[in-house]
Amino acid sequence: MVFDYYKFKVEIKDLQFTSDEGVVFPKTAIISYIADDQEVISVEQFGHITREEIYKKIEIGEALNLNHCYVKNFSLSIYRDNRNLDKNEYIKLKGFSARHSFFDSKSGTDFSFAEFEDGDLDFEYSHFAGSKVSFNSTIIRNGLVNFSNVFFRDGNLDFANCHFGEGEVHFKNSVIKNGVKDFQYAEFGTGLITFANTEFGSGEVSFINTHFNEGNVSFKVARFGEGKIDFRYAKFGFGDISFERTEFGDCKVDFRTVEFNDGRVNFNRAVFGNGDVNFEGAELRNGKFSFKRAILGSGDFNFELAEFDGVDVVFDRTDFGQGPVSFHQSKFRQLSLQSCHLDHYFDLRVARCEYMDLSDTIVRDIIDLKPYDFDIDISILNLAGMRLLGTIYIDWQNNRIKEMITRQTETSEAEKAEQFRVLKENFNQTGQYSDEDKSYVEFKRHEARSRLEKSLKKSKYNAIWYYPLYGFKWLVLDQAGLYP
Repeated sequence: MVFDYYKFKVEIKDLQFTSDEGVVFPKTAIISYIADDQEVISVEQFGHITREEIYKKIEIGEALNLNHCYVKNFSLSIYRDNRNLDKNEYIKLKGFSARHSFFDSKSGTDFSFAEFEDGDLDFEYSHFAGSKVSFNSTIIRNGLVNFSNVFFRDGNLDFANCHFGEGEVHFKNSVIKNGVKDFQYAEFGTGLITFANTEFGSGEVSFINTHFNEGNVSFKVARFGEGKIDFRYAKFGFGDISFERTEFGDCKVDFRTVEFNDGRVNFNRAVFGNGDVNFEGAELRNGKFSFKRAILGSGDFNFELAEFDGVDVVFDRTDFGQGPVSFHQSKFRQLSLQSCHLDHYFDLRVARCEYMDLSDTIVRDIIDLKPYDFDIDISILNLAGMRLLGTIYIDWQNNRIKEMITRQTETSEAEKAEQFRVLKENFNQTGQYSDEDKSYVEFKRHEARSRLEKSLKKSKYNAIWYYPLYGFKWLVLDQAGLYP
């Protein structure tokens, strides 16, 4: 199937055409695909059926097998108008299939307010060559809905208010050229929904208030061009959601107040262009949210007020690009930024987090952890291996720093000592000299324990003299407050 051409030419011949299923058409449509240098790229043949022939089949309730057909100017709006029907009256389409067909219309192909009866609906390998394609307010009953490998040449696609029944919905490997893609208020039934490897082109893409219901949803390796990508208020059911290796163009990406429900959400290795990325108020009740090794461009990254109470959220090795990052007042079970470069302002003043992992990070700007107008509830904070070139705004008492670090079970005494040393240097820079002293004492305590542990690991007989030495230092230096 040809996806890239400059124009096409249609010739209708009085030659009988027989489809792969044995359906005979009295005429043949020969379509030539032409490049911009006027060279013919490819030629395909289709059975020719007129619009009025299709309308008559609809009227008598006959099954519509349009596989391998050339269809020109099909429009249910015109069908209603010609028959004096209400413009929003549903038209029942029985046994509809248009696999490997070619729809051609300068005014748009219109399936709005169609009602497809139970059974599979198949448009695979079809070609919509005219202007806008509309399935607005269409009802698709139970069965597989297949738009895989379809070419939408115009790119203006309307599935707003479309209702899908029970069964899988496939848009896999399809190419949608530049234009507005509207899935607002669409409702999908139970089953896999896949836009994997779909090319969306440039233009606004809207899934506002879309309900995906039960089943896995995949946008894996999909590609979006320029134009806002909007999933605001979308609701997902029980199942896994994948945007793995998805490419978002230079545009605003909006997942505000999305309900991810229960399951695994995967944005691993996704690539975002220049533009704001917004997950404000998003919710995931159970599962895991994975954003590993993603790449962001310039723009704000907003993860504020997110409700991920029982969820591990992982951003390990993500490149946050050029712009501020905020997790202000969000709730997590675990938030991991392990091995990230934190080159710009990071607001980590979360409302609640059992475990925050900033290990192996490089900080070049400001990390804000200092409570202001609400309590910050972080049980464990891991700063092991952090290279601090910037500043951490944090408070010893209000953040309960000692408890956050000493509760760590996976780090050694040496690693805990190093974290307190980093904080000691940080407090010196911010002028919090009392907090600096407290950090220094904890640093020396854990350093002493680390040396004791290393000595005992070398030989158990070292306990004979290292325990008395450790006890002496603890009494004279620690308890007497004489650390140099």
